[in-house]
Amino acid sequence: MLDPSALIKASFAAGLDLFRGGVADETPAVPVPAATRRGVAVPIRSLGPSHRERITEHLLALDERDRYLRFGYAANDTQIRRYADGLNFDRDDIFGIYNRKLELLAMAHLAYSADRQFNTCAEFGVSVAKKARGRGYGARLFERAVVHARNEGVSQLFIHALSENTAMLKIARKAGAVIERDGSESEAHLRLPAADFESRVSELVDEQLARTDYHVKAQARQFWQVLGTLQDIRQGVQQAREKAGT
Repeated sequence: MLDPSALIKASFAAGLDLFRGGVADETPAVPVPAATRRGVAVPIRSLGPSHRERITEHLLALDERDRYLRFGYAANDTQIRRYADGLNFDRDDIFGIYNRKLELLAMAHLAYSADRQFNTCAEFGVSVAKKARGRGYGARLFERAVVHARNEGVSQLFIHALSENTAMLKIARKAGAVIERDGSESEAHLRLPAADFESRVSELVDEQLARTDYHVKAQARQFWQVLGTLQDIRQGVQQAREKAGT
């Protein structure tokens, strides 16, 4: 569960760093040295239709190799846009991790079957920006998706991945999934326990804190952008006066 005070402080600091310009774009809102470290705030929020453009940008930024691992083929830009445009936010669940500049660093797609006889099954897919690798975001998104799937009554989670996608298969294996390999492709099956009080409360709190984090960062970013614009205007006025006085 996220630490509210750490989350708010990190979000406010994001605004200061944006204004100062002293932080690299790839620095996340809350650094995560390793996926196994607990107690570090990694705000993961659910994404809706208003995030579709950022989802598209995130996926288009993936290189050919990453697209191949994510989709099972080297999807071109047209196919990526078609996938993003076709996301069904009413049926499926999308989760994301934003950095302090509101760039989508990582996203997960929890897809449900349109066939009601398979309504207790879901499939998990994830992508992480290259500059955000090694911070455990894929594992954190998987954990978030598992909790949500349990609360939605899902009893079996599937992960279809290329056999060479060792990072994804490692996450699944660590969670206790049974992995079946068939040549270049692998299928992971994870049985999920039923939802309980802890899983429901945990998701409610984490989602609310993640939304708060996003809004604080958005407001901080907007504030410093406005302040920066005002400073540019003042500087322009001052230069105009100095020029007029010469």
